[in-house]
Amino acid sequence: MQTSVNTFRKAAVIALVSSALVAALCPSVVQAQTYGMPATTATTNFGTPITPYVDDYTKVTKLVSAKQLKEALIDADRYLESKPKDPQMRFIKGVILTEMGQSADAISLFTTLTQDYPELPEPYNNLAVLYAADNQFVQARIALEMAIRTNPSYATAHENLGDVYVKLASQSYSQALQLEPNKTTVQPKLALIRTMFGPAAKP
Repeated sequence: MQTSVNTFRKAAVIALVSSALVAALCPSVVQAQTYGMPATTATTNFGTPITPYVDDYTKVTKLVSAKQLKEALIDADRYLESKPKDPQMRFIKGVILTEMGQSADAISLFTTLTQDYPELPEPYNNLAVLYAADNQFVQARIALEMAIRTNPSYATAHENLGDVYVKLASQSYSQALQLEPNKTTVQPKLALIRTMFGPAAKP
């Protein structure tokens, strides 16, 4: 059921680098985004161009989007040296570690983030993505249920939870067939899941 995991991971990655999600992580960031100069070119009374303000979160997020992950990680770590508890930059660092394939470090980071800020649903979702990629679907389910408990309107978590339930159902049906190979009631259900989420299925 690889397609389900791929869709699951993709949904999270898209959300991680979006400014809407970043703002949701820390209310103060919403206000901070209103500071600085607008993106349009401006000049002082002396005709000197003013460089548009770019906050650290935006800078690191752009590096992630450009796949400049090593540079993004360096900038994130530099920021966290002075603000080690900052939830937003820690979250972005977790995204970077995930993209770099450092799943164990990413799981550790997101886990501590859920412990420090249990009211934030996004770290739970990303933790679930990592668990799902490692076929730990029970842990993924638990993390997603926590995400939904903190934010019942979190659509991505609801969709991801649906994918996890489907994977768990597939595992249960397969186990039933191993125990009773001739159990005809299970075969159509398993076939339907494979049709929906098999390699030929559309995301």
